[in-house]
Amino acid sequence: MKAETERGTRSIPAQILIADDHELVRDGFKHMLAYEEDLEVVGQASNGREVVELCRCVKPDLVLMDVRMPEMDGLEATRAIKAEQTSVSVLIITTYKNPDYLLEAIEAGAAGYILKDAPNRQLINAIRRVLEGEAPLNQELALQLIQRLSSKASQPVKRPPASKRLTSRELEVLRLLAEGETNQDIAKNLHITRATVKVHLQHIIAKLRVSDRTQAVVRAFELGLVDPPKARP
Repeated sequence: MKAETERGTRSIPAQILIADDHELVRDGFKHMLAYEEDLEVVGQASNGREVVELCRCVKPDLVLMDVRMPEMDGLEATRAIKAEQTSVSVLIITTYKNPDYLLEAIEAGAAGYILKDAPNRQLINAIRRVLEGEAPLNQELALQLIQRLSSKASQPVKRPPASKRLTSRELEVLRLLAEGETNQDIAKNLHITRATVKVHLQHIIAKLRVSDRTQAVVRAFELGLVDPPKARP
């Protein structure tokens, strides 16, 4: 939520890096984002190694990351970026719908992914959702992903110290998050405002030392804070 916390009401645009090995694709994304006053493209990279180096210099809010690139692919580049700058969000741009592939991207540290053939407005909305702390995932697909993550988290790791433990309300929010609920759904379920949900999510993300809601769920399963969700009929 770097763009929101540091930029207030976004009088300063959120800074975006574009990583894709095709110049036409990079130019297309840049042209599309040029019309959005709250978003600014501050750099482009043609391979994974280049975007990692560029992130060190620019420290962007978000990276639009292609997967198949020379020298270092997008997943490896995502791991490298998140290892150095946890506050940088990564949105994977891909042609793959396979949940296995999505799982790998999330485990690499991505906030989510969107398909390359998505309409422009959908892509822009996905970027804004990531910047605002939302996960740009279809709810059913998110639930599938969460179920797969829960099945892999067989050995809980050490819990945070007492001072960092979640409150009962934060645990409620986290459990609903792990069921694939949106902020609006969580607010309705707990009879609170969406703004209050966002505050709880900020606290959860800070306490679990992760960068976004998706990674908070991953960490929650690792820590044994939530039970695996049941499959929907």
